Amino acid sequence: MLTPEEIMQLIQSLIWLLAGVGVFIVGMNFMGDALEKSAGNGMKKMLEKISNNRFSGVGIGAGVTAIIQSSSATSVMVIGLVNAGVMTLMQATPIIMGANIGTTITGVLVALKNDYFNMIMYLLAFAGVMMSFFKKEKIKIAGSLCCGLGLIFVGLNIMSSEQAFGNPLVEEMFTGIFKQIDFPLLLILVGVVFTALIQSSSASTGVVITMVGAGVLPLDLALFIVLGANIGTCVTALLASIGANANSKRVALIHFTFNVIGTILFTAIIWIFREPVVNLLMSLFPGDDAMSLQMRVSIFHVIFNVTTTCLLLPFVKQLVKFSQIVIKDKKNVEETATLQYADERLLKVPSLAIEQVKKDTFVMADMAMESLQTAFTAFVERDLDAIEKVTGYNDKISAYGERISDYLVKISASGASLSEEKQVNALHSNVGDIARIAELADNLTKYTRKEVKDNLVFSEGINEKLTAMHELLRKQYALVKRIVVDKEFALLGEADGVEDEIDSMRRELVNEHILRLSQGKCRPENNTVFINLVSNLERIGDHINFIAHSVVDIEKKQAGAVALGE
Repeated sequence: MLTPEEIMQLIQSLIWLLAGVGVFIVGMNFMGDALEKSAGNGMKKMLEKISNNRFSGVGIGAGVTAIIQSSSATSVMVIGLVNAGVMTLMQATPIIMGANIGTTITGVLVALKNDYFNMIMYLLAFAGVMMSFFKKEKIKIAGSLCCGLGLIFVGLNIMSSEQAFGNPLVEEMFTGIFKQIDFPLLLILVGVVFTALIQSSSASTGVVITMVGAGVLPLDLALFIVLGANIGTCVTALLASIGANANSKRVALIHFTFNVIGTILFTAIIWIFREPVVNLLMSLFPGDDAMSLQMRVSIFHVIFNVTTTCLLLPFVKQLVKFSQIVIKDKKNVEETATLQYADERLLKVPSLAIEQVKKDTFVMADMAMESLQTAFTAFVERDLDAIEKVTGYNDKISAYGERISDYLVKISASGASLSEEKQVNALHSNVGDIARIAELADNLTKYTRKEVKDNLVFSEGINEKLTAMHELLRKQYALVKRIVVDKEFALLGEADGVEDEIDSMRRELVNEHILRLSQGKCRPENNTVFINLVSNLERIGDHINFIAHSVVDIEKKQAGAVALGE
């Protein structure tokens, strides 16, 4: 039974431990973001130029991941390139395999740390913070890189300090926990869940290596957790494939399948030959010092990924075929929606490509507003036949949005500058806002169905007020289109004023509705439909407003940067 003093010590140690994990993850994110910003376009170009040679694919995947220190980031980039049609599944699969090898370098660095190395890292973190105060973007990025690298080792040292894993109570607690879950499948599950939560196998493996070095986690148990971490890292790629085309989903599935097959194979070997495997790792790095203990785990991580890649590389075609069987091509989806303005040949001049695809964004927006017009008229006229038209509009809007997104990814892969990349990101957001307008228009059809089904009758004059609110939306959209397409930025204030009118009208309509309810002049059954309808119209105004501000904000920042000579 622990005394109150021991319980307090244990809590303090656990807080110290969590702080170390937090600093470590922040450092990983800082470094990864900085590397992506500084080398992102170069990495994308390298990935884009990949040939059909499997070995070069593995090498490029490993090299890119070793540089940006994130297999998840590499996987997401590959998914984007496959989604845009820049890369085939056969080309993408070896890169994904190589990415798993590249991510092992973090573990090796963690295992090699010593007192002198730590001192250098602390100084590097401080230097990085100082560099972040500079105005030049390149110096800031370099500062983030230095700060992130330093913080990784600050976090590791916090975890391995006397206040954390160095506390005998913490060691005893973790030893007890791992005695209770000394079962390979449970340990693998721990690795999967922990890595999925923090979305970084490098980070989770670094924590495991530190625990082994501190003596709180036996080597044989650590191996199973590392295997689970390799499956957990697939979560980011799986999330990135949501909303992408079938081939992009297949890339994520191949990444997942690769790690699952490797984990099953190594789990069987370690489960059956646990002692010989542990003895082999111990013979490679004899000694009881922290570095030797840590190197055993990091080298196992390298062996796992290299071996799995060597075993599965000859079966790339089979992995691709398996993914095609599991994930079928979409049916009944508009696949022929071609962009009216954007052209593949314009990708050589990203600035021109951006201006053209911006026009296509408003082709999509025009369709969304037409869908809204149809849905709103159907509600006012209680016309159920018009609902099918809205569904048809929205299918076309979805297909057109996919084409725009694909083209934007290609612009990013064509060597766009930082300022051009910001415009691309804004256009991605605009596509999302337009898609949301179409979804809200679809919501109106649900209210029409309920209106007709339940024979709802609204108070006199309500339809006229709703029509006025809808007309304000059309006026706001016309202004925003001129702001973005024709660059009439002076109209932003007027557009904001219209958006404020829409907000005020929603409040006014809702307040009047509540008053009618309290006076018994309105049926309670109308409440849900009316409140949701008015709120949906107001939200459409918000999304139209977002489109204008995303573009104008970038223009202002770029104008400011030019004025400052940056």
